Amino acid sequence: MSNVSTDPIADMLSRIRNALAVNKTQVVLPHSKVKESVARILQANRYLDKVSVSDAEVGKTLTLELKAENTNSPITEIVRLSKPGRRLYTSADKIPMVKQGRGIVIVSTSKGVMTGRDAHKQRLGGELICKVY
Repeated sequence: MSNVSTDPIADMLSRIRNALAVNKTQVVLPHSKVKESVARILQANRYLDKVSVSDAEVGKTLTLELKAENTNSPITEIVRLSKPGRRLYTSADKIPMVKQGRGIVIVSTSKGVMTGRDAHKQRLGGELICKVY
């Protein structure tokens, strides 16, 4: 079986969900710039403890530290919104709010990947990547 996914972001989110379900503290996955930028946003919003990139035999790997040992994860729900078969785009004034502002939406804009709140402030629309609560 190949290690290539048709939707690498969905694969990353599934690995995070699965690791949280079995109380793992670390996830290692193949690196890409988009996955790294999504992970950095999750780290900046305190959903992840640490994000690091390291060289592997072939390519790079992305290592995500989910939570400290014996603590609850801040991630309750992490869902992919835009999928390869059905892309979801939004304008700046219609970016959805997650759980009355307690969660975040990650948006891919023309100025890069950012949270929905930052995209709304900069008046940028784009593709909805995922929502985290």
